[in-house]
Amino acid sequence: MSIFNSLFGNSEEKKVTTSKINWIPLTDLEQLNEIITLSNEKPVAIFKHSTRCSVSRFALKQFENQFDSADATDTYFLDLIEHRDVSNEIASRFKVVHQSPQLLLIKNGQSVYDVSHSDIDAKDLAERL
Repeated sequence: MSIFNSLFGNSEEKKVTTSKINWIPLTDLEQLNEIITLSNEKPVAIFKHSTRCSVSRFALKQFENQFDSADATDTYFLDLIEHRDVSNEIASRFKVVHQSPQLLLIKNGQSVYDVSHSDIDAKDLAERL
């Protein structure tokens, strides 16, 4: 390993980030039916993230650092660049305007809370659970 790599890191190394949130990947339209059914038993959170947006990345990291209610809700993560069809269907089914980043709370099959950008706040979400 060169001195530059030891000081600055190797650009080929993958940074591994860990989260205390047990994200459930949202990758399929059929999962929306599951979310609606599950939301009749307990609240479900959906975080819509754009991997191409630094604002979205910042909001995600801030949310992950603050979120402390994992037992009270299932948390789904949508990479909306990879799964734009799912993102569009979320907007349609839950009657919300598409945003990125965006956080939704689903209860009894309906979006009861949705925020985007700097309004995403894990503590505010926890109060609504």
